[in-house]
Amino acid sequence: MATGSTGLDESALLATPARQLAQIYTAAEHRPLPDGRADGIFLWAAGTRAARPVARLVSLAWRGKVVDNARCRVVNRVTPMGLLAVRAALDSGPSRADGRTSVVLDYSRTSLVARPVRDELRLVAPGLYLGAAYLWRRRVAWFTLRFPS
Repeated sequence: MATGSTGLDESALLATPARQLAQIYTAAEHRPLPDGRADGIFLWAAGTRAARPVARLVSLAWRGKVVDNARCRVVNRVTPMGLLAVRAALDSGPSRADGRTSVVLDYSRTSLVARPVRDELRLVAPGLYLGAAYLWRRRVAWFTLRFPS
């Protein structure tokens, strides 16, 4: 699915099996993250009936991210109050999925708690990024980030 494709939104991604999420991600193009607050949805068990309840449950802990390009960092928004915690270094680099350029969020130098975590993102629709979360170099989850228009 190319960047800017119509019909691709969070609801569609929640209904998409992980295998197809990987195809959407590898077909997408690298675009830098915009500055500011983005709302996130965790896509655990995407494509199954459990996807929506799990996404709602995870939203109690993880709400999205705040991007600061000038400082090359991203901070996660956590809890229903949107507290800022768990910072990552923001960069571009080769994706673990296909070697092509992606946005890379590297926690190894910025967080004791999330040291083995790396996120990669690509733009899949206007304002909507699809992200892959890696733990110890293994992809363990998908997520979205939605930036306001």
